[in-house]
Amino acid sequence: MKIFPSLFNQFVNLLIPPRCVKCSSILENKEGLCTSCWPLISFIAKPYCACCGRPFDFDIEESALCGSCSYDSPHYKSARSVFIYTAESRDLILKFKHTDSIHSAPLFATWMTRALDDLENPLCIPVPLHWSRLFMRTYNQAALLAHEIAKVKGWAYYPTLLKRQRRTPSQGYLSKKERIQNVRRAFNVPQTKKELLQGKKILLVDDVFTTGATLNACSKALLKAGAYEVHAVTLGRVVTP
Repeated sequence: MKIFPSLFNQFVNLLIPPRCVKCSSILENKEGLCTSCWPLISFIAKPYCACCGRPFDFDIEESALCGSCSYDSPHYKSARSVFIYTAESRDLILKFKHTDSIHSAPLFATWMTRALDDLENPLCIPVPLHWSRLFMRTYNQAALLAHEIAKVKGWAYYPTLLKRQRRTPSQGYLSKKERIQNVRRAFNVPQTKKELLQGKKILLVDDVFTTGATLNACSKALLKAGAYEVHAVTLGRVVTP
């Protein structure tokens, strides 16, 4: 007997109803957040910096750059994020990153693709973990997001093009200057992979944009290895005053 996908999905939803990724209440929609939690998440919309995606507090032309990008241009051409990393949105990422809530990856990737409408056919590459940290955590959350984005958009996914060649201390409590120093020369492209990068557009995927130091270091390594240009997308973004 053939079961139509829509009927099968209704059956699954009846047995395992979709739940809010924040509070776990049963959802009436497929957007991932209930009506109570949705207003708590500060989704990023224009206007924002044309380079790093930092949201502006006032209307300004789309090509405008923030002060940081005007002073020191990043190696990536653009970076976009879904929501501002706040006390309310932090638990979405922490649960996904540390409690094996990997079922959220397809939803988060769908949100992330909405910020990539102007990007055409890049290679999707996650920010890599050092092998020792990957062994302890068992999965790379950035790789899950990159894989799902590639599936949604029909783009190529290359999880091993970029390597973290040394284990760096956690960036959590470091200043911007310390973060830049911490990831200096931490990433490289293996010699056997460089041919795949030549002249290619890259989409670099990570979970959180804090100062941009990690994305910048990864972009520098990819460009040095022969990539044409690098764009980046993250789920959350820290916005300091």
